[in-house]
Amino acid sequence: MVETYAEALQFIHGRDRFKKKPTLDRMRQFMHILGDPQAKLNTIHVAGTNGKGSTVAFLRDLFMAEGQTVGTFTSPFITRFNERISTDGVPISDDDLVAMVKRIQPVVDRLDRELAEEGPTEFEIDTALMFCYFASHPVDVVIVEVGLGGLYDSTNIITPAVSVITTIGLDHMKILGDTIPQIATQKAGIIKSGVPVVCGRLTPDALAVMDQTAASKQTDVRALGRDFTVKNQPKAETWGERFAYTWGDHRWQHLEIDLLGQYQIDNAATALTAFITYHQQRHLPIEIADIRQGLRQTAWPGRFERLTTEPLIAIDGAHNEPAMVELAQLLRQHFSQHDVYIVLAVLADKQYDQMVRTLLKVPNVHIVVTQFQGPGKRAAATPQALEDAVTSQKRISMASDWPSALKQVLTNVSADDLVLLTGSLYFISEVRQYFKDAD
Repeated sequence: MVETYAEALQFIHGRDRFKKKPTLDRMRQFMHILGDPQAKLNTIHVAGTNGKGSTVAFLRDLFMAEGQTVGTFTSPFITRFNERISTDGVPISDDDLVAMVKRIQPVVDRLDRELAEEGPTEFEIDTALMFCYFASHPVDVVIVEVGLGGLYDSTNIITPAVSVITTIGLDHMKILGDTIPQIATQKAGIIKSGVPVVCGRLTPDALAVMDQTAASKQTDVRALGRDFTVKNQPKAETWGERFAYTWGDHRWQHLEIDLLGQYQIDNAATALTAFITYHQQRHLPIEIADIRQGLRQTAWPGRFERLTTEPLIAIDGAHNEPAMVELAQLLRQHFSQHDVYIVLAVLADKQYDQMVRTLLKVPNVHIVVTQFQGPGKRAAATPQALEDAVTSQKRISMASDWPSALKQVLTNVSADDLVLLTGSLYFISEVRQYFKDAD
């Protein structure tokens, strides 16, 4: 039996990540034995290729600004596992995590015996811990982030108040399919009968899948760019964004966020629409002052996050090709007058060749490709593989490990330049910890 925090983590991380056949039957059985804790929760469900974490953070802070208590379930964590299960942004305590593991461990043992090779996976256990925790430590609303896909994700046994789908792009193609409509179909799997759906900026073919799925479930979709809109309102300071928001009678100017990038405006607007939808369903009033405060105070670690200001060093968790396209756009918009030095490390199962090429399309970018310790059994792409991904070797060099790459970059930068470490959330988690320890 698990007794310590270290043993609890060992128990969680020691499980298989995937099973051969995707199914929700095992998760339903698991939760049923535990008394269906998820049925006691008031939830909002968030899926999407990119932007899930930031959208969850905006939603959390919108609810908190009006005095509600908010549970969140997110992945991956940046510094410690506990971050994945948080209340009002505060991670679950070590003692509570151990208590929850002790509660579910006998059920996991029983399912292992009954289902042989098909016992619960690591993420199913994470999800079970979260459901049990919030059922026994009640909050006003729990914002649940999908782990992977949607249709067969272990979180998909809930019936939420609102379903949110942020973006659809090509990622996890071995599991979810290799076309946008195929991936959209997996994400649309979270749409439930009669539950309203809010979508971020989707391509027409992805949005068509959402509309068809919603119609078959007797519900409707509110989509960014079609039903609600945003307009960027540039401001003098370099950090943060300002925008106008319009949806029906809701027309607000000069909403501000402290995160950078057009995609963060999109995430904020998607969260805001989900927030309003939730309030409309429950006939609850909304205050624009709360909305302004909630959006302005939202921070999300590892999303174009400043670590130091002189020199300006930032980290960003862009870990797939759609995210790199957004990142390249951000660099063009905010840093076209600066030299940008990127330390890039990517997991080997990503489209790293395309990611490198996308970054090199920004003319003032210089890249040092390197590697980091990949999580568990997942390997990082070698610097050589990353360098081989491009034909022209101009503006790209190589370092054996990321601290060497950073040292190499810092000898070249001037006070006006930007140093950016990116390519994987696991990588920037390592970087962030390194800077924290150095303080």
